[in-house]
Formats: sequence, structure tokens, C-alpha cells
Amino acid sequence: MLKKQGIPEINDLVICTIKKILFHSVFVNIDEYSNLEGMVHISEVAPGRIRNIRDYVKEGKKIVCKVLKVNKERNQIDLSLRRVSTTESINKTYEFKQDLKAEKLLESIAKILKKDFNLVFKDIGENLIKNFGSLNRGLSEISEDNSKIKLLNLNKTYENTLLETINEKIKKQEVSISATIELNSNAPDGINKIKRVLKSLVSENATINYISAPKYKLLIKSGDYKTAEAQLSTIKEKLIKTASQENCIAEITRDKKK
Repeated sequence: MLKKQGIPEINDLVICTIKKILFHSVFVNIDEYSNLEGMVHISEVAPGRIRNIRDYVKEGKKIVCKVLKVNKERNQIDLSLRRVSTTESINKTYEFKQDLKAEKLLESIAKILKKDFNLVFKDIGENLIKNFGSLNRGLSEISEDNSKIKLLNLNKTYENTLLETINEKIKKQEVSISATIELNSNAPDGINKIKRVLKSLVSENATINYISAPKYKLLIKSGDYKTAEAQLSTIKEKLIKTASQENCIAEITRDKKK
């Protein structure tokens, strides 16, 4: 993969490979950056008291960490494993893998045009990151709406080749996440109140199915996990607000990824 230059910012999530395990710390290679290492203190490996650090980490394993401290002069990076939520880890790993695939697509464009990959990445890849936030997100959005390629301001050769390659190689992807809703009402017309609450949450890509009283299954489908998680957060807020208006008691729990 093409390595980033410089160092990450505080609170960034980074993909790491465990290099060395000591009694009180773990040293890792930060995979997305060129020649950059980081350190995870034992207190940042997992919550609670740790008797044996090797019960939690293993050499060669890839992990997602959060950047805690950065010393730019010494290139020292302090990281945390325990402060990364399961959802953040899933999303970061997914995005990392998708960006690797996106780089492969740019490599194929470089071969088609008989250009150096680094030049193609500078002209197209950096443009995608600037306009869409990441390689994969940019390619996915252009795949869904070809007109968005105009945001890149590419020359005709680049634009036509990129568009042809995207439409040939990128299938419109779909991911899904689910949550369990518990909804109760003691009112005489409680059933109708519950129905109104649930109906307010349903949309084109968000469906709700009955499990058994008082539980319901929420399923959200989207083009990527980040968008799906954002929609889940919006639905959570709407559920609490609407349930309160209907004098219902509501809880929602994100299902673990299988």
C-alpha cells in the first residue's frame, strides 16, 4: 500500500501491527504511515487490572488503536487499544481494507494509461481524498452517481478512464447493521402508540420486524458502515423523542456483528 507521510493527529484511529511485547508495554508498526512506530502502555491495552499482557495481544496481530499523544520532534506516538470501541474498530478495519482495494483500482488505471502509479495517485487519488475523505468513499460515491466525478476536475483522459474502470470493477455494495428495540406502553391504546412510534422510524433502507413483545428488530441497509451507523444514531434519537411524546418506554441496543 502507498504509505502516508508525516504522523497522525491526536484522536486519529490507526491500523497497527504488533511488533514487540514487553512486560508493561506493546510496540507496534503503524501500517498506514512510512517508518512509523507507536507504543501502547499496559494501562491502555484493556480496562481493569491486567495480570498477563499476552492474554490480550499477540505479535503479528493487526489492531486498531487511538492516538493519545504525539511528539513530532521525536516521532513518538502513544496509542490506546482499550479506548477504541467495537464499532470504531469494525469501521476502521473495513475502510482500511476498502482503501487497499481502491489503490488496486488506481494501479489498473496507471497500467491502462501507461503512467507511473505515484503520478496517477497524485492526480486522482489525492483528489479523491480531498473531495470525499477517502479513496474508497470517493470511488463508491462516483459509482452511485457518475456526475460526482466532475468534482475532481480531471482532464478528459483521466475522467473517461476512471469512470470506465469504476463502472466495470465496482459493484454497488450494500452493508447492513441491526439493533433490537424494546418498546412498552401501559396506556389503554398502547398498541396504537407503539405502532406510531415504530412507523416513524421506518424509511426506504430501515425496516422493523416483530420479534416477540416487547422486542422488535431494526435493520438498516446502506452503501457503507459509516453511513449506516450515522443513520442508526439518528434513529436512536428519534425513537427516544417519539416514544416520550407517546408516553412509551423505549430502549435500543446495537446488535453485535456476527
